[in-house]
Amino acid sequence: MPSTAVAKKAPPTRLLTLPGVYRPQADTQLLADALAKEDLSPATKILEIGTGTGALALGAAARGARVTAVDVSWRAVVTARLNAFTRRVPLRVLHGDFLERTYGCSFDIVLANPPYVPSPNHRLPSTGPQRAWDAGLDGRLVIDRICASAPSLLRPGGVLLLVHSAMCGAQSTLRLLDQAGLAARVTATAVIPWGPVLRSRRPWLQRQGFAGVEEEQEGLVIIRAQRL
Repeated sequence: MPSTAVAKKAPPTRLLTLPGVYRPQADTQLLADALAKEDLSPATKILEIGTGTGALALGAAARGARVTAVDVSWRAVVTARLNAFTRRVPLRVLHGDFLERTYGCSFDIVLANPPYVPSPNHRLPSTGPQRAWDAGLDGRLVIDRICASAPSLLRPGGVLLLVHSAMCGAQSTLRLLDQAGLAARVTATAVIPWGPVLRSRRPWLQRQGFAGVEEEQEGLVIIRAQRL
């Protein structure tokens, strides 16, 4: 059975965060807790998709793993590099699409806290801070790409740790990962208050069936998928 938590605020952090870069939030902490349960060593090769401030990547690198972090935002890349430099933690931070920048590479662990908020715009934004959360009409534009690419990104026995909103449908994610040949399950859940983005979209979310009239909390899920 997955563990369940109620998270009322974002985890504290002292990381540098440039304007427009996603700050570590409750979903970041939930994914960090999941990573803490994995065995890491100097031989462990990790990819983080959408690193933001680099919080998760830095935590893994501090435990001795070899970590590559990728983000489509230059501000996020600069932020993560600065945070790695000030902490004297070895971290490879790349700018661009995670599939293009890691072509031909495979990893023991892939971490992903992708954009997952349903948006009235059916395309991913190309600029602005909303790139960190907007993910198309159903919130799955990036999630589905990660599910489809997981087998090629993971070494045999490798693990994908993915966090996203329950609005996006955990069962859809599990089904896609199962179809891709991975053994996947929900290992943790959390409930958090709606933030300003969801509150601003309340009428649209209700019309689309993502939320009830008086809904004020969002569910988060951690999915762990292993390549067999």
